[in-house]
Formats: sequence, C-alpha cells, structure tokens
Amino acid sequence: MPILPEERDPRLITIRRGGTLTDEHHRLLAGWAILCAEHVLHLYEDHQPGDSRPRDAINVGRAWIRGEVRMGDAHRAAFQANAAARGMPDPAKFAALSAGQAVAVAHVAAHDLGAAAYGIRAAGACVPAGEAAQARTKEREWQRMHLPAGVRELVLDDQERRSPICWHAFDD
Repeated sequence: MPILPEERDPRLITIRRGGTLTDEHHRLLAGWAILCAEHVLHLYEDHQPGDSRPRDAINVGRAWIRGEVRMGDAHRAAFQANAAARGMPDPAKFAALSAGQAVAVAHVAAHDLGAAAYGIRAAGACVPAGEAAQARTKEREWQRMHLPAGVRELVLDDQERRSPICWHAFDD
C-alpha cells in the first residue's frame, strides 16, 4: 500500500519545485522523521546488531539536514535501509522501513509520515497482540509531543488527511 497520495500536497513540495515548503520547514520535517525512526531503531538493532544500514541512513539524513550530503546520497541511503528490512520479523522490518522513510524526506518531504507510520507499526508489532493498540497510541503521542512548532499544524493536518493510506496509524 502506498503511503504517498496520488495528488501531492503543495505544502509538502519545496518552493523551488513549485510548492510552498521552505527549506527551513523541509529540514524540520526531516529532523522530526529522523526522531520518529530513531525512537524505534533499537527494534532493528537488537535483532540485527551487525547491520548498521538503518542507523547509517539516519546519520545520512542528519548530514543532509546540516547540508553535508546531497539529496542523491540520502536517496541511496533510503534504499539501503529499506533493503535491510527484507526478511526481518515485523518489529525489526518496520523499524528499518521507518529509517528508510526518514532519510527519504530529503528527496520527498511527504515521506515524513512514512517514517512516523512505520514507527507506530513497529511499536505495535513488538508487544503481545492485546497490547498493540495501546503501544501504537503511546508511540503516536510521543511523536506528536516531538513535533517542531514550525511544522506541527502541517503535520497534524497531513496525518488526518493521509491516515487511511498509512494504515490508520494516525487515527485518534
């Protein structure tokens, strides 16, 4: 299931590409997505301690925010993190996919919700089924507490709009 809408929201497209997203807000979205991914990354690292691809992707994302790497480098790191997810049990898989989505924000800002949604799925997948809904809610609330003020309204609105294509991860 795709996490990006068929019609892109101009608020999540950079100004230079015809949207209204400033570079500052793009970096805020990327930073928040990285926080979301890093919050569940231990679920991957505990399962695959010798595979640093998701952690490396997060580090590339941070370097992109600082202007130290190009968007193409971030795009390649996203593919590496996504590849790390293959064949993993759900908690580890979703954590790696969250890292891949987080670094992909450099390329397409709307991937921020992918990082968050996969983080929520990872949190729900690592507990017994009867506790999953509570774990997902707790993770969603943690993420929302860490939203930067400059993009908070945008992200919350986007969550409401895209929750159906993000496995209803943002439904209250």
